[in-house]
Amino acid sequence: MLDLFTIFTKGGIVLWCFRGTNQFFAPPVNALIRSVILQERSGSYDHDGLSLQFKLDNEFELVFVVAFQKILQLSYIDKFLSDVHLEFRDKYKNDLRVENRNYSNYDFQQEFNRLLEQAEKWGRLQATLPKQMRSFEESHKSKKTVSSMIERKGEQKSTSSGGKKSVKIVENKSKEGQEVPSIGMNGNDDIILENRKKMMEKLTKKSKGDKPKSPKSPSQKSGKQMRVWDLGGNVKDLPNLDRCKDKPEDIKSDFTPSNEMIGTMKGGIQDLEVESDSDYSEDDDEEEMIAQSMSRQSAPFVKKSGGMLSLFRGLVGSKNLTRGDMQSALDKLRDHLIAKNVAADISQKLCESVAVKLEGKVLGTFDTITSTVKNTLTEALVQILSPKRRVDILRDCLEAKKSKRPYVMSFCGVNGVGKSTNLAKICFWLIENNLNVLIAACDTFRAGAVEQLRTHMRHLNALHPAEKHAGREMVQLYEKGYGKDAAGIAMEAIRYAKESTIDVVLIDTAGRMQDNEPLMRALAKLIKVNEPDLVLFVGEALVGNEAVDQLVKFNQALADYSANENPHIIDGIVLTKFDTIDDKVGAAISMTYITGQPIVFVGTGQTYTDLKKLNAKAVVHALMK
Repeated sequence: MLDLFTIFTKGGIVLWCFRGTNQFFAPPVNALIRSVILQERSGSYDHDGLSLQFKLDNEFELVFVVAFQKILQLSYIDKFLSDVHLEFRDKYKNDLRVENRNYSNYDFQQEFNRLLEQAEKWGRLQATLPKQMRSFEESHKSKKTVSSMIERKGEQKSTSSGGKKSVKIVENKSKEGQEVPSIGMNGNDDIILENRKKMMEKLTKKSKGDKPKSPKSPSQKSGKQMRVWDLGGNVKDLPNLDRCKDKPEDIKSDFTPSNEMIGTMKGGIQDLEVESDSDYSEDDDEEEMIAQSMSRQSAPFVKKSGGMLSLFRGLVGSKNLTRGDMQSALDKLRDHLIAKNVAADISQKLCESVAVKLEGKVLGTFDTITSTVKNTLTEALVQILSPKRRVDILRDCLEAKKSKRPYVMSFCGVNGVGKSTNLAKICFWLIENNLNVLIAACDTFRAGAVEQLRTHMRHLNALHPAEKHAGREMVQLYEKGYGKDAAGIAMEAIRYAKESTIDVVLIDTAGRMQDNEPLMRALAKLIKVNEPDLVLFVGEALVGNEAVDQLVKFNQALADYSANENPHIIDGIVLTKFDTIDDKVGAAISMTYITGQPIVFVGTGQTYTDLKKLNAKAVVHALMK
C-alpha cells in the first residue's frame, strides 16, 4: 500500500529508499522539504494525490519520509514510522556516528518488510476491535476528591500512601460563639486557626468602626448640563458650515502639501522597527532556565555523591531531549505567543514543529532546555517572516514598462481594514519613484468610495504637480460610478492604461466578508478576467484568530471559484494599523504562516509616508520578549 519510504540525511544524502508504485519520488519529497520541513511546519503534506508524513532524528540528523495514496486511510502510519526509526537507529548507530562514513552500506530491506507486515497486522487488528468506553473507575474524574481540589497558598502538597491528600476537619468556636469549620493538614491546624481568629478580629473591628453614610441632600444633586457648541445651531450660522459654497465641481483642490510628506520614499522603503515594553523580561527567563537546569538536567553540582568523575561527566553534553522534558517550556511559550496575538492554532503548530525539530537532540555543555527551545522557536519565527521569493515591485514595474504594458496590482480584504487608504500610500511611493499611476475605482458598492479615491488623487497631484513632470499627470482616476460590474471596470481601466502608456494600475475592490459567497465569486471573477500581476490581501494587525479564518477562506474562494487550472491566489499581504498594537505583533506571524506569502507593506500611520517594510528580526524580538 505504500508508494514510497525513504531515509536521508538533513544534508540531502539518501541512505535507503523503498519505491512502490511511484518510481519518481524526487518531486513529492522535494516539495515536502520546501513547504514543510524548511518552513518549520509539522504534520502531513499532500502533493499530487500523495499524502506524505515524516519523522526527524535530530541526534543523527536523519529524516524518515513515507508516502501513500491520499484516498487511503492507513491507521498504522505513525506507529510504522516510529518502529522503522528505532530499528534503523539501533542497527546502524555505530556507523552513523562515524564522520567519513560510506553511505552505500545500508541494507535495510528485510527489516523494512518485517516491520511493514507487523504494522499492517496491527492496523487490521485495531480495525476489528470494537471501541469500548472507559468505565468511571478508569477515568481521571473518579480519582478526584474534594480534598484533592483544595489549594492553599504557602502550603506544600503532601500525599498519603494512596496518593490522596490527608485532610482533617476540626471545629472551632469564634468569639461570638459560632462554630466555624476549619480544615487543617499535617499539623498545621493551629496556624490556620490562629489566622482565622485574626481575620475575625479585623472584621469585627471594621464593622464596629464603620459609620453610616449620610444620604445626599437635594441641594447637592446636580442635573445634566447642556453642551454648548461653538456654533450655537442658529439658522444664521448655517452658511458658515457650508464648505462647498461657490466651488465648481471640477475645481482643483487647494490642498497645500506639507514639507514633512515630500521626498522621503524614493527607492526602497525603510524597515519597520518595533520596540517592546512587555513584562516578559530576561530575568524571568534566566530564573526559569536555572530551575529547569536544576530539576531536569541533573547538574553535577547538586549531586550528593559521585565524586570527581561524575563532575566531569556532567560537564559533557550528553542529554537527549525528550518531549516530556520540553513540554513545560513549550506550554509557556505557546501561552506567551497567544498573549502576543498569534492565533491559537498557529501557536500550537509552531510549538509542535519545535518539539519535532528538537526531539532526540543532544544538549550542549551549558545549554538549558528553556534556552534551547526559545532559541529554536525564535529562529523558526524569523524564517517564517523572511520572504521565500524576491519581492521587488519597482523592478517588476520597470520590466512591465519595457514590455509596453501596465503593471497591475489588485487589493482585496474585509470591510474597514484600510484598503483605499493604503492604496493611496502605495500610489504615493510609486509616483515618488517617477511612475505614473491609474487608480481603478472598482468599489462600486460602498457609498463615498469613489469620492474618497478622487480626494486622494487631488492631494497626490498637488504633491506632485504636472509641471514638475514635464506636463505629465502622475495620478489619474478611472471611474464609472456605482452599481456597475467591478470586473468590467477593471478591464476597461487596464485597456485605457495601455493605450495611454500609464505605468501602474491599482485596482481598488469593495470590502467583503470571507463568508459572503456571492461577493467572493465576484472577486474571483475580477482576478480571473483581468489577471493582475500582484494580488495583495489587506489585513489588520489588530486581529488574532480572525486573521487565519480570513486568509484561509479568501485563498480557498479564489481557488474554488476560478475555472483556471492554476488559479491566481493571494501573492502578498499589506498589514495595516501596525502603530496601534504596541508589541502584540502576532498577526504578522499568523498571516504569513497560513499563506506562506510575504508581508509586502506595513501601514503605520495616517500620512502618505507612513508605509514601511517589515523587519523580521525586529518583529520576532518584540514577539519573544
